[in-house]
Amino acid sequence: MFFHLNLNKDIEIEPRFFGPRLQDILKQKVTSEVEGTCSGLYGFMLMVTDIGSIGKGKIREGTGSAVFHVQYTCLVFRPFKGEVLDAVVSSVNKMGFFADAGPLQIFVSQHLIPSHYRVEVTDDAAFESEENAPPIKAGASVRVRLMGLKAEANQLFCVATIAEDFLGIVGD
Repeated sequence: MFFHLNLNKDIEIEPRFFGPRLQDILKQKVTSEVEGTCSGLYGFMLMVTDIGSIGKGKIREGTGSAVFHVQYTCLVFRPFKGEVLDAVVSSVNKMGFFADAGPLQIFVSQHLIPSHYRVEVTDDAAFESEENAPPIKAGASVRVRLMGLKAEANQLFCVATIAEDFLGIVGD
């Protein structure tokens, strides 16, 4: 699920950047430090949409650099248990398969795949169906339901299933 959050961050700027373009440099630094990161609390930081207020800088003694308190608005992707996502299979092995839904990597165990699929481990590993359904192989689009989510400080891990109605291979 996607959210628009108001967040805060302290940004340290070296003295060589003090000058008329200080606000532009602060905006660039917030964007480069935040976008593309993952927070266990908020999820994946996709994009800084707005820079709110920039506080007055406080000079650090000894270094001469200044720390600015910046408020910004960010678009985040935070998955939840039970959520249904479309993903692309990235790799298949005898234990199951890995799929990517944007920046999120999902594992689907062979126990959470319908019983009519059997793994075929060759050069191009895939789960082949006994009912003439399309195979689950690298590059295939699948619809999954998240069964478990583990959030750590800077990473998210997900386990999902395709053994329910309306889940599995999407398209041909």
